[in-house]
Amino acid sequence: MDFRVIKAEKITETVKELLMDCNYNIGSDITNALEKAKETEKSEVGRQVLCQLIENNKIAHDEQVPLCQDTGMVVLFVQYGDKVVIDGGSFKNAVTEGVRQAYKEGYLRKSVVNDPVFDRINTRDNTPAIIHTEIVPGEKIVITAGGKGFGSENMSAIKMLTPSYGAEGVIDFVLDTVRKAGPNPCPPMVVGVGIGGTFEKAAQLAKKATFRSIETSNPDPRYAEMEQQLLDRINKMGFGPAGLGGTTTALGVNIETYPTHIAGMPVAVNICCHAARHKTAAI
Repeated sequence: MDFRVIKAEKITETVKELLMDCNYNIGSDITNALEKAKETEKSEVGRQVLCQLIENNKIAHDEQVPLCQDTGMVVLFVQYGDKVVIDGGSFKNAVTEGVRQAYKEGYLRKSVVNDPVFDRINTRDNTPAIIHTEIVPGEKIVITAGGKGFGSENMSAIKMLTPSYGAEGVIDFVLDTVRKAGPNPCPPMVVGVGIGGTFEKAAQLAKKATFRSIETSNPDPRYAEMEQQLLDRINKMGFGPAGLGGTTTALGVNIETYPTHIAGMPVAVNICCHAARHKTAAI
């Protein structure tokens, strides 16, 4: 069987470039949504905030400086071709080095601590990253990388619903989570929803949903309708841009699903602030 060899240095370089890019350059889907919201927002203060966000993102792009001071903890979704062989080191070590270089050379804030409870000593290079890997057929590695700020991450939640809750139970839980979050996630936000799998799979799906373009819909029309219904109802909550009131609390709601057990219906909600940082590259 033929294999494709990829140098570890190439992975490091790609991860470094992705992380610097996503911290300096907001996605076109978010830019378009902000511009549209500026025209439809009913609150004058809300419109001013949206204009400031648009200007902030332009400055970040023009001057190649971070969109936000919280440059996040690095999360990667990786599609790893089964015909790929890494030469010159391990995939994990290559990714780690890419994160280290990006946060040092890109002047990005280092926000990771070595122990979650006791020591909490800053690792000084924003490593390690969270890596979600899917083995797929082929000879490419596709990496989607982002930095997840914790103002919004802390507002996320998961609930192990049972099937009897149905679609309304899912909707109620998502709305309740967003309502409890209030202005804390720096709205306007992107709401990622993961449904199905197991406890940990639902949370992974919710994170993955925040990395999906908000200009896309779930391919299943039932879930696409649920996405739109949730977006409409969230924007009626009135938190508005920066939590100062208005009709633009969320820019998008993305739902990802996975088969699950007959006795369960896990639902996770991962909230992302307006600085929705993520970029993709194929090697």
